[in-house]
Amino acid sequence: MLAIVCPGQGSQSPGMLGPWLELDGAAARLDGFSRAAGLDLAAHGTTSDADTIRDTAVAQPLIVSTSLLAVHAVVDGLGGHTPAEIADVTAGHSVGEFAAAAVAGVLDDADAVGLVAQRATAMARAAAATPTGMSAVVGGDPAEVLAAIAAAGLTPANVNGGGQVVAAGDLDALAALAANPPAKARVIPLQVAGAFHTEFMRPALDAFAPAAAAQAAHDPRTVLLSNADGRAYGDLPGATGPRGSGTEVLARLAQQIVAPVRWDLCQETLVGLGVTGLLELAPGGVLTGLARRTLPGVETVAVKSPADLDAARELVRRHTSSPASSAAESPSTQENAS
Repeated sequence: MLAIVCPGQGSQSPGMLGPWLELDGAAARLDGFSRAAGLDLAAHGTTSDADTIRDTAVAQPLIVSTSLLAVHAVVDGLGGHTPAEIADVTAGHSVGEFAAAAVAGVLDDADAVGLVAQRATAMARAAAATPTGMSAVVGGDPAEVLAAIAAAGLTPANVNGGGQVVAAGDLDALAALAANPPAKARVIPLQVAGAFHTEFMRPALDAFAPAAAAQAAHDPRTVLLSNADGRAYGDLPGATGPRGSGTEVLARLAQQIVAPVRWDLCQETLVGLGVTGLLELAPGGVLTGLARRTLPGVETVAVKSPADLDAARELVRRHTSSPASSAAESPSTQENAS
């Protein structure tokens, strides 16, 4: 069983789109994403510096666009299947949920990029209104870590599993946590603009919710997990159909702006479903690192550049339960995409 997972903010790096734009059709696809986002994503992905692409309003649509370029590069070499046809389950970390929604067929690619650009703008404005931040707390006893975060007046904004929790909130409170960390834990400040996935983002939710509610969406075409609780949409109370509804996905995509990311619970669900292979889309690396610590026995591939496409396709062939595993072309017949 194959899971396709999509990384979140902080995974971007300068020049990361350059190799992807050498693939047939990638530049045209990115042009469509740029129009949807109202940004020159080609420039941001090839020539913009680290400070520029750290800006939330740029980083989020850039990351989602990169993930979608990567998944299409994978499936284009598998006989023309759609991402939803090869993924038995998909999930995304934070902003990666928008890419996962596109993989599941809930959103058209350009709609996913355009919608996340609106989210990013709203979150950037909310972050600018009040100085806040985030710090990763790595190691320590999980219960003691959560207690220390709460005692500092902070929120566990990302519970990632594998001994990693991200605390978010007031900058002075973050500094106090770093000065007095939980036993056997390290506190590492993150280069982000604000306390995402906390009540500090309430103005962003208020601004973004109407756009999400107005967005056209399809019901998921494969199993899609929610960051809120790790559950598949088809398992939510009142779910419409076996995989849930597009309306519910959009509502949760809005609410996650102020809700913690429970990636630990997403990983528990992947184990419960019997996932055997995990493919992380570009700009990949973080989620496969977590998976290696928390999903023993699951084979992983992180797509960081087109050089990883052959390994990604082989992973798909070995683990997907869809017809793509048998109908896909053999590697010898594929055009060299790297």
